[in-house]
Amino acid sequence: MAHASLQRYLERLAQATYAGSQIWLDEERRVQGRFVNTTLTSAFQPIRNAITTEVAGYEGFVRSYSDSDQGLCPWKLLERASDDNESIALDRLCRILHTVNFFRQDEAEGTELFLSVDGRLLAAVDSNHGTAFRRVLDTLELPQNRIILQLPAVTHDQNWLLNYVSDNYRRNGFRLAVNARNASEAEVLLDHVRPEIIKLDIRGATDLSVNVKLLQEAQKRGIRIIFKRVENAAMLSGLIELAAASGQSVHAQGYIWDLPGASLRKEVRADYRKTTASVERPAA
Repeated sequence: MAHASLQRYLERLAQATYAGSQIWLDEERRVQGRFVNTTLTSAFQPIRNAITTEVAGYEGFVRSYSDSDQGLCPWKLLERASDDNESIALDRLCRILHTVNFFRQDEAEGTELFLSVDGRLLAAVDSNHGTAFRRVLDTLELPQNRIILQLPAVTHDQNWLLNYVSDNYRRNGFRLAVNARNASEAEVLLDHVRPEIIKLDIRGATDLSVNVKLLQEAQKRGIRIIFKRVENAAMLSGLIELAAASGQSVHAQGYIWDLPGASLRKEVRADYRKTTASVERPAA
């Protein structure tokens, strides 16, 4: 492992126990944490080049602990049980879990980690968003430039809040991704938030000409577009068509390639080729 301070931290965690600690290691050296009465850990889903399937990064998701590596997403349960202070504590716990579980794996080398920010934190934290997390990264001597904080989609009248929070995170040295529900929303974000990355729901981006224009405008501004929730061969076919029409690399994320899992897997799902056998692919 290249990160000496992280290795020392993991050695200390190895001595911790469930009964006495908020964070500890299991027998497979996965980092787990406790919130309320729930044991949590990390799952990662790759972000890929839609044509070559090469991995560019991973998004971290919180999961309840499971020996089968298919733990449940606990957010709905925890949302009902948490006030704003508990939400802040949970969000910070998840960032630590995902960051350590990511960088402890050799497969993380050369890729980026995407970490979602809970929507309630936009208003619950008064100022200096990202300060506490930056201190954790400094302590563990982990590369902040490989972490991207992913802000939630907001309504039009909340754009001021998104801008305020974005400015805070940038002052603390973080790069940002912002979620967009459709192509029109993504166009607004290009002008008013100017994040490094826009994560665009492919279900709201079905018009080829609009998508080509969006990619070209984003490229001029040095902003990346990543299409999320790619789930079937028809969606993939649209991305292949978009790559050909725009002349750009198209990056995407979804179940068609990967289920989230504890390990940073670079190979696609075993049934990927079968699922997409009818998709016309560009010549090698």
